[in-house]
Amino acid sequence: MNRRGEILKEMGLSPVWRLRSNQEKPEQQSDGIAFMDWTRLKAKVAGCTDCKLRAGCTQTVFGVGDEKAQWMLVGEAPGSEEDRLGEPFVGQAGKLLDNMLAAISLERGRNVYIANVLKCRPPGNRNPEPDEVAKCSPHLLRQIGLVQPRLILAMGRFAAQALLGTDATIASLRGKLHQFAGVPLIVTYHPAYLLRNLPEKSKAWADLQFARKTVSDS
Repeated sequence: MNRRGEILKEMGLSPVWRLRSNQEKPEQQSDGIAFMDWTRLKAKVAGCTDCKLRAGCTQTVFGVGDEKAQWMLVGEAPGSEEDRLGEPFVGQAGKLLDNMLAAISLERGRNVYIANVLKCRPPGNRNPEPDEVAKCSPHLLRQIGLVQPRLILAMGRFAAQALLGTDATIASLRGKLHQFAGVPLIVTYHPAYLLRNLPEKSKAWADLQFARKTVSDS
């Protein structure tokens, strides 16, 4: 199986987000996305109406950062501020993320690329639905393929479960080196969760140190 096939398998076959047998295969759904360059991919996402979410959001939130970064951070879906500004991880959660990156000598836009599993905000910030993940995942898969990161940092329960194809808890996934289509993947808490649960910041700091060591050793 080639690298693209491995990525599609990782994203499409999970106990939580498994594609139904009567749905199109990911390769069919992608409509050539797997071969797009950055310009074409950004245009595709900006004009995407593949699922019902686009009708209810202000704009799509593609991603931001260094397109040849070693670090790729993946969240779940845009919130209200992301929907308004068109950039992932903004507002108070974004400020905390920037501080977390600074603590390991990184910064937004420099050797870091940030994206979400979904590019449109779900109404009321609800969790994404399986069909929405199936429709939107080819965009994230192509972003990963274009960036070719040395590490993926899955931030939050949904991003971790969607990427790893599991319904396991964050607690059970943290502290381990996972793989996503051959790319090392580490799970940590979403900054928005940390704002509500301040004692967990020490665990997130341990995750970042683990991630930094993993990149250094690779």
